[in-house]
Amino acid sequence: MKFKIAKKDISTILGRVQGITGRKSNLAITANVLIKGEGDGISFVATDLETGFEGHYPADVERDGAITINAKKLFEIVQNFPGDEVHIEEIERQWIEIKNNNIVFHIVGMSPDDFPDVPKVDEVVFTRVATGSVREMIEKTIMIQAPSDEKRAHITGVCFERIQKNGTNLMRMVSTDGRRLCKVDIEIDQESNFVPGESVIVPKKGLMEAAKILDKEEFVEVGVKDNYLIFKMEKETVIIGLLEGDFPEYEQVIEKDDAYDIEMDRKLFAMMLKRMSILSSDNYNSVIFNFADNRLEVTATNPDLGESKEDMAIAFARDEVEVAFNPKYLIDTLNVINDERILVNLRDNHHPCLVEGVDEKRFLSIIMPMKI
Repeated sequence: MKFKIAKKDISTILGRVQGITGRKSNLAITANVLIKGEGDGISFVATDLETGFEGHYPADVERDGAITINAKKLFEIVQNFPGDEVHIEEIERQWIEIKNNNIVFHIVGMSPDDFPDVPKVDEVVFTRVATGSVREMIEKTIMIQAPSDEKRAHITGVCFERIQKNGTNLMRMVSTDGRRLCKVDIEIDQESNFVPGESVIVPKKGLMEAAKILDKEEFVEVGVKDNYLIFKMEKETVIIGLLEGDFPEYEQVIEKDDAYDIEMDRKLFAMMLKRMSILSSDNYNSVIFNFADNRLEVTATNPDLGESKEDMAIAFARDEVEVAFNPKYLIDTLNVINDERILVNLRDNHHPCLVEGVDEKRFLSIIMPMKI
């Protein structure tokens, strides 16, 4: 195999797959990227046995063939090459020559025959969605990360649904860690070939890698088939293996009574929370919120460090409510809301707190109170 390709193109491709090839698996070859050259283009394939990536790009292919190269080392080499082109050639027994002008690297590869297959999924019913909306949906749900030792599918994964609600077609993702939950919806128009389907659980790690790739084209095709979630673009495809398990029923949790809405300035509230969280620690991670007489008073106490108190004016004319929350959960939520004004839906210290933007209703965050 022998080809040359624009440095910026191969560098971009390799940068996108570093998260996949850098993940530990039972096969050492998954640290490599498979490169196949044929005709007037090349294919790049990467997999960690759970998430697969395949992309097809234009290149000057002088000799057809296939090679596998350590993805991290190839990326580092290409990044530091001068000039605009990179020449790659298999010279003998899986040895690969990478050169440009007066620079030459000889890197040992591995047999492409040993590279695991990325699943080929046929006859998929795809829904066409704006790429930016899908990426935003992923980013807002994977903000709730699972502990490294967590095994439960509904914690390590995100619930993906295609539903019809009140005459509207929705693509939805829901994520939880047992103490908080967030939901993001995308409204699908009638021209996008929408078909409702059963809810599935998608690994957060795979979605994280997909989000890195969903950054170029205006639209992406999204489909579910044969235990895989597929994102298909013009040149690139990401296939994520689904998790086995059931996602908890959440519909009752996300129902809210607008009578308990408290409108607040998102930035002012976020800065207040950041100041109050300075004294937080693993053992003392709760902050007490007191809502009364059109004011919010927040108190943080840590016997090992000290205490802090701050208050701000809000519109609150109900009976006093005193409740404790982990400020980090609220800060995470406020960081992904785009509106300048938010609604904090708070009934009492027994029910969950619901947070959303005043205007943007696609995202909803639910946070459970803590014991005082």
